[in-house]
Amino acid sequence: MRILIVDDEPAMHDSYRRSFAPIGNADAGALDAMAAELFGDDDDAPAEPGTAMDFALTHAMQGLAGVAAIEKAIADGDPFAVAFIDVRMPPGIDGKETATRIRALDPDINLVMVTGYSDFSPIEISKAAGPADKIFYIAKPFEVAEVTQMASALSHRWQLDRELAATRAALAEKIVILEEQGLELAANESKAVHIANHDSLTEAPNRLAFLRTLAEKTRGNESFATAMVDLDRFKLVNDTLGHLAGDDLIRQICVVLQDAMPDGGMVARLGGDEFGLLFESPGEQAACMVVERLIKLCSASFKIFGHSVQCGASAGFVYVEAGQKHDPVDVMRRADLALNAAKQAGRGVVRTFDDTMDESIRFRRRIEGGLSKSIEKGELNLVYQPIVARDGLEVVGFEALLRWDTEEFGPVSPSMFIPIAEESNLIHELGTWVLCEAVKELKDWPGQYVSVNFSPRQFRRHNFIGHVLECVQRAGVEPNRVQIEITETAIFDDADRAADTLYRLRQMGFRIALDDFGTGYSSLYNIRKFALDCLKIDRSFIDGMGRERESAAIVHSIIHLGRALGLGVIAEGVETEAQVMALRAAGASHLQGFYFSRPVAADAAREMALARFIPDPSGLEEEYLEPELGNGTHG
Repeated sequence: MRILIVDDEPAMHDSYRRSFAPIGNADAGALDAMAAELFGDDDDAPAEPGTAMDFALTHAMQGLAGVAAIEKAIADGDPFAVAFIDVRMPPGIDGKETATRIRALDPDINLVMVTGYSDFSPIEISKAAGPADKIFYIAKPFEVAEVTQMASALSHRWQLDRELAATRAALAEKIVILEEQGLELAANESKAVHIANHDSLTEAPNRLAFLRTLAEKTRGNESFATAMVDLDRFKLVNDTLGHLAGDDLIRQICVVLQDAMPDGGMVARLGGDEFGLLFESPGEQAACMVVERLIKLCSASFKIFGHSVQCGASAGFVYVEAGQKHDPVDVMRRADLALNAAKQAGRGVVRTFDDTMDESIRFRRRIEGGLSKSIEKGELNLVYQPIVARDGLEVVGFEALLRWDTEEFGPVSPSMFIPIAEESNLIHELGTWVLCEAVKELKDWPGQYVSVNFSPRQFRRHNFIGHVLECVQRAGVEPNRVQIEITETAIFDDADRAADTLYRLRQMGFRIALDDFGTGYSSLYNIRKFALDCLKIDRSFIDGMGRERESAAIVHSIIHLGRALGLGVIAEGVETEAQVMALRAAGASHLQGFYFSRPVAADAAREMALARFIPDPSGLEEEYLEPELGNGTHG
């Protein structure tokens, strides 16, 4: 460790030399102990316990010589740890000035002011050569132990300060690197988000961004318009001038639309030469005026690679009033229908969507309106299809199927009206009616159960369990005579909640069947997770058994899986004797389908229940049968 001695008396230099001469192990140990007492811990001492620290002394007779030694040490990269400086050194600069200059050159060195006088001012020296924690004082004459202890302790501290500074510098460098990496990552993430939501040709929002913004608008409380714009004769530009010219025209049209769009509006390139517009509007007429103005601006001449190109556009839009809730995809579909009507009417035309453009919407509204009055008008009725045991063809239960026969439309297929009811609140009213009617009929059967289908929307109802239990208790039947049929779709969205609901229902005694098994997203997972009594194999697999090896393999796998898990397996849609034989051989526990009986009216179902066994299917009397309307979950 390097020590600088600055003193004008040769005798003092001799004293320093004797003080720092090599000493015995005992003395070294004492010095180490004193250093440990001073700094609290000797674990990081530079010398092993019991050995002295090695010092290299440099002597200067005057202050200027000491300053020069500091300059050279710093230049050589070998600085001093401690400098002992005499306060009074005539002639030349005194100790205060020497310390001040040394401190200016080396802010890390520890300074020890040595003097035999009492009239010097430590405060002035500290102000000039501080900080105070790096300047110390020893009075002349000094003891050897006092000097060596001071040198050892301050050298140790100096070394630790250097190591700490190096660690801090390395840490600061790593922090800078991490910050740079963080900025780079943020920039890349921002770039990726921008690419995912913007069209690469025009830099305008793309279809994904447009649909997301439209979804936000449909949830808001502002009236707005959505328009689809399509360029007229764009293919002609591509065919005559090339695709680069077509790209340039697309960019120019996009700029025109963006410049003329009302404040807060959005222009998106949806693909090809089609653009989407979204803007708030106080009314449908005002929205129409905005779209017409934009189309007029697009119907102009554009310079494309030195050529003058006459462009035009057509548009269709839909106006959504504040408070109306719509599916954003359906809003775009309606705007697209209006665009098709505009293009059919000629070029440069704007059309507003109305229901005549979508026959399905008008028909849906008529169905929905009729369905809402179906219970009141007595148009609904239930039919029952027996579920028979594999051995002996015993009737163990019936699946209740809803039918609707209207004055206006005649019989309406469940595949048509059930989805409409599912998308509206009508499904709850219909579901309640079906459950109550089914359990009421159940009281006249000797012991069979009734299987009732529940839609995903019914199943997600917050009071679903209480509602079902109330209907069953009001009818005075046991829960174990009611089977709840659900599809994987009903439980897929919120599996944890569904698992809890099914567990509670099963604890109350209800039977649980997983309908249309094999067609869902995660069938094996669902079997393991949910409390079930049986699986119902989808009729599409049964129908394909005789033609497709894959269907037969799926049916066999489902049956074996159900049996391994202790679950019943009901095969739906059984229509032929060959299917019956194959399913019996495979081990299906129960069968259901036209081969045994079509869905029948309540009185015929009552007779089957009392008879308990299905006779030869070929001998069924015609009056037991209803006109063929279908089979399965919705008949």
